[in-house]
Amino acid sequence: MIRSIITGTGHYLPEKIIKKNHFMKHKFYDKKGLKIEKSNEEIINKFQKITEIEERRYINKGLLNSDIAAIAAKRALINSKINKEKIDYIISSHNYGDIHPISYQSDFMPSIAAKVKNKLKIKNKKCRPYDMIFGCTGWIEGMILADQLLQSKYAKNILITSSETLSKVIDPHDRNAMIFSDGAGAAVLSAVEYFEEEKYGIIHSDTQCDNDKLYYLTNGPSLNPNYKKSLVHIRMNGRRIYEYALTEVPNMLKNMLDHANLHFKDIKKILIHQANAKMDYAILNRLLKLYNYKSLSKDFLIKIMPMTIQKLGNSSVATIPTLLDLILKGKMPVHEIQSGDTILMASLGAGMNINGMIYRFPKKR
Repeated sequence: MIRSIITGTGHYLPEKIIKKNHFMKHKFYDKKGLKIEKSNEEIINKFQKITEIEERRYINKGLLNSDIAAIAAKRALINSKINKEKIDYIISSHNYGDIHPISYQSDFMPSIAAKVKNKLKIKNKKCRPYDMIFGCTGWIEGMILADQLLQSKYAKNILITSSETLSKVIDPHDRNAMIFSDGAGAAVLSAVEYFEEEKYGIIHSDTQCDNDKLYYLTNGPSLNPNYKKSLVHIRMNGRRIYEYALTEVPNMLKNMLDHANLHFKDIKKILIHQANAKMDYAILNRLLKLYNYKSLSKDFLIKIMPMTIQKLGNSSVATIPTLLDLILKGKMPVHEIQSGDTILMASLGAGMNINGMIYRFPKKR
């Protein structure tokens, strides 16, 4: 039987660490274009209390989105020990392409996947580059597509990258700018033959798209009517995203586990998109209540659900693969994943799109 197995992972974290002092001199505006009269210290401290974000990472001036995607991809390939010329597809998840350093406009042509292939110096003409524009859910969706290609025997090895440079598209006058970060992650997914019946690799996945709710996360001009540096800024309706996530995500994840004949107690870790700590805790709380768990302390939730948002912020498509690679490389010592462990991954993003994936790590052969 063909199983879709993660054979290598990698990530890239920018060196520049942005703390709350970075925003102390910003002038914040509301949705009506009026300056917020509260002190910056009050705005920033309230934001940090809700999201738990203390720091975020921004790329250096000379780097592009495709550059950091290629760095993470190279590290995943090295970890996989698979020759780069054996890669059949590159699927690159992102949302804004390469941002032009002067005009701040998005560049989607050539695609990020094509640029990654070029930067990796892959000569194989049968290595096909695809871009996945799917909001923050892009990496999991790329993994789902890769799984289908492997199961259909159209490919044997697929490289899935995730990269975003949101520091280039945030509105400095929007409080939500403090959520976003830069970073990249990557994984190599390979078709591996197993003769025993027990399932390994991607066991089950699902996607839900409510595209009548596009207003949850969009683009637009600055909240400051006098700020004309760029007309492309990520705009988020945090309250509506929060309400949608708590209503839809737990039920979808429960249905996935039911479909795979699994209980939450079978899950070693849940890796959820690092969007907002308060929201992530609430999603897990509601999921566990579907299994009649009660009196769930924050310490209990953190033990099951590793978090990086406090130090890395929200790097969109890159949060889950970065988190996964950090754990697998032993860089989050409190959290471990062993062979035979089953994990649940979940994300939500623009659209609104939500998806999830159940993955079981193979036992050593």
